[in-house]
Amino acid sequence: MNAEDRIERAKTLYERAVFSGDASVLTNAERGLDAVEADAALARGRILHARFLNERASAGSSPVEDPAELPLFERAIELYRALGDARGEAEALFWIGCLHQVIRRDNETAVPELEQSCQLAAQVGDKQTQSEALRHLGIAAHMAGRLDEARERLEESSRLRREVGALPGVAANMVGLAYIAAAQDRRADALATLDEAHAIAQAHGAHAIVRQVEQARTEI
Repeated sequence: MNAEDRIERAKTLYERAVFSGDASVLTNAERGLDAVEADAALARGRILHARFLNERASAGSSPVEDPAELPLFERAIELYRALGDARGEAEALFWIGCLHQVIRRDNETAVPELEQSCQLAAQVGDKQTQSEALRHLGIAAHMAGRLDEARERLEESSRLRREVGALPGVAANMVGLAYIAAAQDRRADALATLDEAHAIAQAHGAHAIVRQVEQARTEI
């Protein structure tokens, strides 16, 4: 049931409560609206995160964190948990972890959130969220110098992304895998990986990933 359907159902249940005197239906109406609010909070938080990333890319330095972003994700997870929506909870956990890692550069706080997200997403079969959590766990391992673990995480993330058809995400992971290969003195593998990432990104109009590939080539 989409947001429009939930809102329309809440209106119908309101009318039933008012005209028939059956107030018991209001709980269902409220739960439906809680689901709408949770989805909207998560979506709005993602928009703020994307704005941060775009501003960082254009400015070449990290902009100021939008103070509304974390409360939006926290509200989403609160509502999803109350609704018993494990899929939504896994996604909200991922975004909280992502915020701590990407914006606050705090892997100590981020990793437990990402691990919980990954485990919950796997339980409910949400390959998209699981792949996102694995990617960022791989980034954390890379930053900590655990290169074999980082490679394993990113390769598993890429496998899941291929399964769900998220090929620009595969290309993004390959940039990370190229850096790992270079750090392991596998320069030929790194450059071959970047060539494949470039082809995938170009084919899917992922211009931001193309720029990442070009930067990685320069650095490697």
